[in-house]
Amino acid sequence: MPVLLPDYLSVILYGVLAGTLARIIMLRIDYRQYPGYPHGYLTHTALGFIASALGAVAVPAIFKPDYVAVTFLVLAAQQFREIRNMERRTLESLERTELVKRGLDYIEGIARTFEARNYLVMGTSFVTALAAQIGGLPAAILAAFLAIMVSFYFMSGEIIGDICEVVPARLNFKGSILQVEGIDIINVGLKSMREKILQDGLAVLIKPVDGNARATIHDIGQRMAMAFTAAVVMGTKKDVDLPEYTPLARKNPDTGEVGLYILPVEKDIKQLIAAVKLTPVLESARSKPLDARSNLRAVVKKVNRPG
Repeated sequence: MPVLLPDYLSVILYGVLAGTLARIIMLRIDYRQYPGYPHGYLTHTALGFIASALGAVAVPAIFKPDYVAVTFLVLAAQQFREIRNMERRTLESLERTELVKRGLDYIEGIARTFEARNYLVMGTSFVTALAAQIGGLPAAILAAFLAIMVSFYFMSGEIIGDICEVVPARLNFKGSILQVEGIDIINVGLKSMREKILQDGLAVLIKPVDGNARATIHDIGQRMAMAFTAAVVMGTKKDVDLPEYTPLARKNPDTGEVGLYILPVEKDIKQLIAAVKLTPVLESARSKPLDARSNLRAVVKKVNRPG
């Protein structure tokens, strides 16, 4: 027989506290991606509280037992999918007035992230409440700590710095074409703008470490995400009707390397390199052609096997 705590309210309270704390911790990563501070903090903390309450209440319902009550988790999953749609619609509406676009791939990645974090919060609260139900407060504290660490690990994700080398690059003009290490970026017609770009502009070269990384940064959405992150961190002198000042990332078709150009508010190459490295690798852009080639070679060998 399991050891039951006399007070179900304590079990629920431990689970709710752990889940809400997990959501607050994960909001530190959200701020880089979502512009709703401080109202975004309030909204998603409240949603995290609701998700943690659902996870915590499931434990007393199971031990009572009242299995019918657990079916409300299905409704919770439906509500979390609606959160994903809400975030997508919000960011798509904001995208219309952004001078530097996130891109639809980045928006979809953010929306998925907000949905997934509510599932992690629910799982954290459920595990904590279950530990409290069986082992009391000490077990609940240990379970909450481990669950929060696991949640934080899953939400950290890969960044560009994990798959690419980012180095300073040289800006130059070939006629009126702006180039980053020989990669054509944009046609700049006015001489005054060309002089301004050479004086205040910065550029980096993003070198993939392998074929998988090369395929990832080949994605247009991933390159837009890098330019957007650089613009958020560094600031940009771009304004309406100044396409020449738009941060851009273009690929060298021969090597797969990407040149990124920006006209920042603060000219600091080290800060630009750090910003590009911190850009998250988008789920929609992540690709592993090297694994596919290995599988393909195995299939070819099997097909060509004698007999």
